[in-house]
Amino acid sequence: MVEFSLTEEQRSLQDLARKFAKTEMLPVAAACDREGRFPEDVYRKAWELGLMNLNVPTEFGGSGLSVFDQCLIVEELARACGGMTTSIIANCLALEPILLGGSDEQKKRTLPAFCSSYHLASFCLTEPGGGSDAAALQTRCRRDGDAYVLDGEKCFITNGPHASLYTVFATADPALRHKAISAFFVPRDAEGITPGKDEDKMGHRASSTSTVRFERVRVPVTDRLGAEGDGFALAMQTLDHTRTPIGALATGIAQAALDYAAEYATKRRSFGKPIGEHQAIQIKLANMAQDLHAARLLTWQSAWWIDQGNRGSLESSIAKCYASDAAMRVADDAIQIFGGYGYMKDYPVEKLLRDAKLTQIYEGSNEIQRIVIARELLSRYA
Repeated sequence: MVEFSLTEEQRSLQDLARKFAKTEMLPVAAACDREGRFPEDVYRKAWELGLMNLNVPTEFGGSGLSVFDQCLIVEELARACGGMTTSIIANCLALEPILLGGSDEQKKRTLPAFCSSYHLASFCLTEPGGGSDAAALQTRCRRDGDAYVLDGEKCFITNGPHASLYTVFATADPALRHKAISAFFVPRDAEGITPGKDEDKMGHRASSTSTVRFERVRVPVTDRLGAEGDGFALAMQTLDHTRTPIGALATGIAQAALDYAAEYATKRRSFGKPIGEHQAIQIKLANMAQDLHAARLLTWQSAWWIDQGNRGSLESSIAKCYASDAAMRVADDAIQIFGGYGYMKDYPVEKLLRDAKLTQIYEGSNEIQRIVIARELLSRYA
């Protein structure tokens, strides 16, 4: 039986995230965006409330939430600020490879520290010359006795300068592409790690994004996740789990855009009446509402599917791709409803459009999502 009602516990999670977003994130969101400021005090408060490390099991001190419950929280946070939300949930992405591919000993050695005190982690897959071609890694891992030596550069790394741990994907031989990629967890204090400066981004400006350089970094064999050559599969499995919350993040941006637009439409007057009484505006609002509801339902369905233990490549790609495209459409229509004011930074909707754009790009661009969707579909008819 399909059930869309939330449990009391789930509503409590929503309320907690909504209150935090309203009281801690929203009041500083515009200033952080304008200044490109990383509001670490906000992130520390999120950790204190249990709004970070959402996917870490309770046995290691985490929240141990399902993907569905994670999505409920992420959507509420994103209604206040997409950039802050990205930095808050980055630990989920960075720690997921350890959850999926780590041994019990590795999990006990790494995960509790993030739950007992405030720490950030970064997921290091993307490279300057690779982009969406995740198998084209150039960062090398060379075996040297009881350690590996890592050399290379990663780019677009969320929380890169602030992380205390990196999950890093590197190759023993670029010519072998995905077959030679292995995964490692690497502490920030390892010799040879150099984070770059914060990138000056179009949106998500409250989130730190940088390059991270690895120069002759020695990593013990005991810090490799899985067997040699398992890294690419582990990265894809990770993204299958974390892509759905990006759909929730995009849905939160869309919800904020619709909220602002609908409220504005009841107050702004033209031709002697509120603009919300004009059919042209009503049609826009109706289309925005349809996009929003479809994005949320696709995200919820994907989260539910993964929580049942199923492989979620198709479902998560559909959710992430649709929700992020919808967020762009809804934010764009919100600006149109605001008219000239919507184009001004004094009003909130132009930021939503800039923040929505990144959701079409990170954790696999929507062009890649469509390829994944097509391949998954075609494989069922082969």
